[in-house]
Amino acid sequence: MRNIKLTLQYDGTAYHGFQRQDPRPTIQAELEKALVTITGEPVRLVGAGRTDAGVHALGQVVSFKTTARIPTERWPAALNSLLPPDIVVLTAEEVALDFHARKSARRKTYRYVVANAPLPSAFLRNYAYLVRERLDLEAMQTAARFFLGRHDFAAFRATGSSVKTSERTIYRLELRRQPFEVLPWFWLAEAANPKLDQEGQDLQPTLLHFIVEADGFLYNMVRIIVGTLLEVGRGRFQPGDVGAILLSKDRARAGPTVPARGLFLERVEY
Repeated sequence: MRNIKLTLQYDGTAYHGFQRQDPRPTIQAELEKALVTITGEPVRLVGAGRTDAGVHALGQVVSFKTTARIPTERWPAALNSLLPPDIVVLTAEEVALDFHARKSARRKTYRYVVANAPLPSAFLRNYAYLVRERLDLEAMQTAARFFLGRHDFAAFRATGSSVKTSERTIYRLELRRQPFEVLPWFWLAEAANPKLDQEGQDLQPTLLHFIVEADGFLYNMVRIIVGTLLEVGRGRFQPGDVGAILLSKDRARAGPTVPARGLFLERVEY
C-alpha cells in the first residue's frame, strides 16, 4: 500500500464545494473518478480543506492510499489528462502511510479578493467580490491587528459547525493593495467619465487581498472576518469594535458573510 499526496488548484465556480455531495458535481468526485480510471480500484481521498461551493484553490492538498505502482512523477500528467480543465494537479509525492491531508496539516493560508471599483469586471466576476464604496484602508489595517493571536472566534463562525472548540490562532492577517494598472478592463469603459464617490474624489479601481494564516479555520470564518473588516472600511464599525466583537462571542455582532467567489485556499503547511 502506498500513500500519495497531491497538490492541486481549481476554479470552484462550477462545483458545489470540495466534498462529495452526490449527485452534485464536486472536486472530490471528479478526482476520485479519475483515480478509479487510472488505478482500477476504489479510491477515497481526503482533502486538507473542505472548500464551499464557489470557493477556489491555489494550493489544495489531498491524500489517498493505493496499491497502484504508477511512478510518483507520472501522477499529475495521468490525472490531468482525465480531469476537467478547471481542476489541475500540480505535484505528486509519496508520503508516510500515517500522513493525512487534513489531520496532519499545521497551518493553512486563505486569500480573499475584493474588487474595489465603481463598475464590475466581466473578467473577475467569479474571483472577486465587488465593493463600490471608498474604503478606509488604514482603519481596516488597524482593525485587522485585533484578530492576531489565539482567540475564541465564536462570533466569526457560521451556524452548522460541529467542531469541539471555536478557539483558533491567527498568525498573520495582511491587507494588500494591488495597483489597478495591472487590470486595464476595470477602467477602460469609464476613462472618459470616471465615477466619483460622495466626497467628489475619483474612486480608482483596485484589488484588495486579505491574506489570513492560521492553525485552523471555523466554518465561514475568513468570509465573516473580511465582511467585518469591510464594515470598518465603510465606517460602520470602528477598529476597536473588533476586539469587543471577539469578546462577545456573538455572531450577530460581527459583519456579514461575504460571497464565496472571492475566497482562495492558497497554501497548506505540514
